[in-house]
Amino acid sequence: MSETPPFAVQIVPVTPFQQNCSLIRAPSGKAAVVDPGGEPDKIMAAAKKMDADIIKIWLTHGHLDHAGAAEEIKRRTGAPIEGPHKEETFWLNQIRESWRKFGIEDGEDCTPDRWLEDGDTLDLDGVEFKVAHTPGHTPGHVIIYNEAARLAFVGDVLFAGSIGRTDFPRGDHQTLIASITGKLWPLGDDMRFVPGHGPMSTFGRERQANPFVADSVTGYAGVKASAAPSAPPTGKRWM
Repeated sequence: MSETPPFAVQIVPVTPFQQNCSLIRAPSGKAAVVDPGGEPDKIMAAAKKMDADIIKIWLTHGHLDHAGAAEEIKRRTGAPIEGPHKEETFWLNQIRESWRKFGIEDGEDCTPDRWLEDGDTLDLDGVEFKVAHTPGHTPGHVIIYNEAARLAFVGDVLFAGSIGRTDFPRGDHQTLIASITGKLWPLGDDMRFVPGHGPMSTFGRERQANPFVADSVTGYAGVKASAAPSAPPTGKRWM
């Protein structure tokens, strides 16, 4: 990450799955919230403490713990919902039903104001973020990243020591591996990432030590990995 990132980030774990909802605050105080999966009161309180005015809602994918509070945050702030890719309609239309399977009545189906495509850009009061379509965990998953800050928000594509599950409907393991090696790795070893669950890491660290997508496993032959792992991978599969 650069020495003077053009924004501040606060990670707010929400829902029983401890999903990493992120608040991104531009220097002006305008903010985007990434993957508000639940607990809208907690998210709004964190934004207030950060002196952040939420003007954008960005979704990486449509699973219940990533998008369940998007509509409520929109009602409270007036912020438009941007993302994910239109292939996520399948998941966004069953958020309420999915939560009820866990005995929880919170969360509601979501209709984005803007679908995102591979190569799109997002603007947060003059700070530009880029979008890559990264299917595999879900068909319409996207990642959102800022090249200047060397920081990516990758949802459930990649974790520290693991990758997203592909046993849900419309998931596909080989597609996910292709998304990681084809869309994430070329962004650079020094790119730090906020995963949907668990601690942050770097792409270089995962290329060396992740038991699912290390170069030694995938045979990836791109730019040589350079970041040494700081701890052994766990191999845990998150939601």
